[in-house]
Amino acid sequence: MEDRIERIIAGDVRIVARLISDIDNGTPGIQEVLKHLYPYTGKAHIIGITGAPGVGKSTLVDQMVAHLRKRGQTVGVLAVDPTSAFTGGAILGDRIRMQRHSTDTGVYMRSLATRGNFGGLSRSTRAAIEVLDAMGKDVILVETVGVGQDEVDIARSAHTTLVVVIPGMGDKIQAIKAGILEIADVFVINKADLDGVESVQDDLEYMIHLEHRKYKKKQWEPPIVRTRAALGEGISELFKEIDRHRDTLKRKAVGDGYGRKKDQVRDVLVEMVKNRLIETVFADLIGSGEFDRAVESIAGGDLDPYTACDRLVGGINFLATRLPISSCRT
Repeated sequence: MEDRIERIIAGDVRIVARLISDIDNGTPGIQEVLKHLYPYTGKAHIIGITGAPGVGKSTLVDQMVAHLRKRGQTVGVLAVDPTSAFTGGAILGDRIRMQRHSTDTGVYMRSLATRGNFGGLSRSTRAAIEVLDAMGKDVILVETVGVGQDEVDIARSAHTTLVVVIPGMGDKIQAIKAGILEIADVFVINKADLDGVESVQDDLEYMIHLEHRKYKKKQWEPPIVRTRAALGEGISELFKEIDRHRDTLKRKAVGDGYGRKKDQVRDVLVEMVKNRLIETVFADLIGSGEFDRAVESIAGGDLDPYTACDRLVGGINFLATRLPISSCRT
């Protein structure tokens, strides 16, 4: 264990790759490694990049990596791709667009499959972020899968969240709706050479104006940056705003609070506890045969699913007293 931890902290790519695979596959015992790594986390700046499919997130990330490397910073990239219906793995579309960085030892890229998650991140993404943080990466870029309006998980994991939009994709409607646009720390209008860019900017400015009180309380009003990622235009301006946001977070932080924001820690812990309760209790139900008996009764017409659910859930308090204090899965 000690040797493994030391090699991860030293940046051993093979060990890191194997660990993230174990995390993604839910390999038993992996939690012990994560426990030992946790004290070495909290140093990297985590940037989330989200937005609807087709807005150019992967191209933008590619340019962001290039910019960070020019500044001498090491980079970790986690690209959450759609899940293959045949293998259950990531389709790898995002990594294909970033191949020019594949031989750069200062960049570590990894694709993670959504595995049925609907918040834009895979279930193992937060743990993978911690691994890259402990590995010593200065900046970690997390690109979400691009599921649309409800893709808000990234705001719970990142320090700075970029919401990417482009002209001509219904952004006028989205700009006044609750959902993904509310999580932005920085708005990015990509493909800014397309018709309608002024309209998108006006819509975003209007939305920001409507939320002025909320932003004033947060002491941060999200700026709007125009980019043409395919040509590398606007990336320097984007990082000026990202750096400004990071400085704002540091000024507001108390002690080491910047690295681990209290609300983020709470969200992670809540999710871990929920996952552990659901998995352990459900496994106990299956093992006891109660669930299968309920299925047989419903299929046979002797019981309705609502009553069956009430009965099964009614026994959870008893089952919960038998929960092992062993491990939590992220």
